[in-house]
Formats: sequence, structure tokens, C-alpha cells
Amino acid sequence: MFRRVLLALLAGIAVFLVPWTVYLGVTLPQRFDTSQWRLAWVGFDIVLLFCFAASAVLGLRRSRASVPMLAATAALMCCDAWFDVVLDWGGPDQWASVGTALLAEIPIAVLLLLRARALLAGRARPRNLTMRDIAVHSNPNYQRLLRLLPATSAELRAQIPAIDVPAALLTLTHAGYVRRARDGRWHPVPHSTNEAKPEDFPEQDRAALTEYLDAKYDREARLFAWAAEHRDSFDGWTGGSRAGMHLTHKDVKEFEAEYLELVHRYAARRVRPTANTRPMLLRFYAFPEPSPAELS
Repeated sequence: MFRRVLLALLAGIAVFLVPWTVYLGVTLPQRFDTSQWRLAWVGFDIVLLFCFAASAVLGLRRSRASVPMLAATAALMCCDAWFDVVLDWGGPDQWASVGTALLAEIPIAVLLLLRARALLAGRARPRNLTMRDIAVHSNPNYQRLLRLLPATSAELRAQIPAIDVPAALLTLTHAGYVRRARDGRWHPVPHSTNEAKPEDFPEQDRAALTEYLDAKYDREARLFAWAAEHRDSFDGWTGGSRAGMHLTHKDVKEFEAEYLELVHRYAARRVRPTANTRPMLLRFYAFPEPSPAELS
């Protein structure tokens, strides 16, 4: 109910602003003197300062609140550019205001919006599963190497001498799973693949895809069984919940997209293992509720 009221209010305000804007455009004078000019701009800059400081603090804490704060700061920067240019137009500071807007204020606003988008969407963009992905996930040597990252080539060769490390790194680089940073260490690249369907693959690849998916879900079932058996031995390093709800197919896809955004945002908090972290496995499954007969 509240959502409908809010949407109706927003739509009503948008409709109201059309004639109001036309009215202001016709009636407002071209010139207007005010006694609070200094207070207006100093107050605006104080608010802008607060927004930048708050964005920095929230960003350091990797808080979810940094997203709306970044968006608000970007909006204020655009307002700053607009009023600087419009109010100085025709005056001695006209081109200084235009240059500041084009070279500083607007680029900063765009950078803030891009950062806010990255925090929402995460660094990994969902893409379709390919046979190259299946080859990477099905190869135990590749999986063992990925678990050791970040590391240098020499460190990898020392820990897994039985593997042709340069060839494996080359394959994983072309597949988009690793990259070499400026420090010379190899790092895993965040990635996200959509659930695959056999009909989306060529006929000659469908058997390999089906075998891969069967093995994947068999491993997932064994993981859940192992976790249930050892649930009392994790010393608080567990979490989970179950829920039942009525959803449309579109709702399920939107929920999955928001879940992936959340996973990617938290994954970006700790890009390297530390003394107080542990590798965690997270799983999300949504499926139609079975009938009692189907569970018996």
C-alpha cells in the first residue's frame, strides 16, 4: 500500500512540476538582487564538503550507505556546475565557470556515479557459460592453482611442481580467470556465469554440458550433506536462512540479480586472504516448492 502511495505521489509531483516550471519561466525576472548571496553559496559548499567527507568515510568502511551518498554528491556537483555557468554567463567569469564545469565538476560527478554503479553491480558482470568455462572448472589442476592465488609464477611452481604453471596461467588468462598485476603477482578475476541450458549449446557440446551440470549438482548435494553433518564444528563461522514466498518468474530473476550484487560487493572487501579471514562457500538456490508426495 505504501509503495503505491509513494509512486502516486512521485508521479503527481512530476506532473505538477510541468506547469510550475512553465509558470516560472514566464514570470521570473531576468535579474534579481538578494542580500543572502554569500550565505547561499557558503552553505551549499558546506553541504558539499560534508557529502565528500561522508562518502570517503563510508567508502573506507565499505558501507552500503556509500552508494546513495555518492549519488547525492554527484547530483550536488552537477548543480554546482549548472549554477556557476548560468549565473556567470555574460560576466567576466563566464569562461572560467565553463572550464571548471567541463574539466572538474562534471567529470567528478561522472566518476562518483560510476563508482556508485560499481558498488551496486560488483566487478563481475554476469555472462553466459561457455565450454571454456567448463574446461576450467572440470580441470583439478586449474582449480588447485586458482586456490593458491594471489601468488607469483615462482611461488606457484614451488607449490605445485607437477603442473605446467606457465601454460596453465596462459589458459586461465585467455579464459578470463586470472590477471597479472603490476607487482608481478597473479590474481583471480571475479566472474559470474549464468545458469546454462543444453538448448543454448551446439548439439555436439550438449553431452559434455549435461555431464558437467550433473557433476556440479552432485558436488553441491555432497557439500550440503557434509555441512549438515559437521554443523556443530564451525565455531560460529556459519549463517543461513530459509524462506518461502510467492514470486513471479521476473521476481525470481530480480532477486537473483540483487543477491549477486550483494555477493560481489562483499567479495570486494577482502581481495586477499588475511589472518582473520577464512574461505567461505555461499550458495543460493530458489526452486518451486515440492508437494509432500514428491518428498516422500
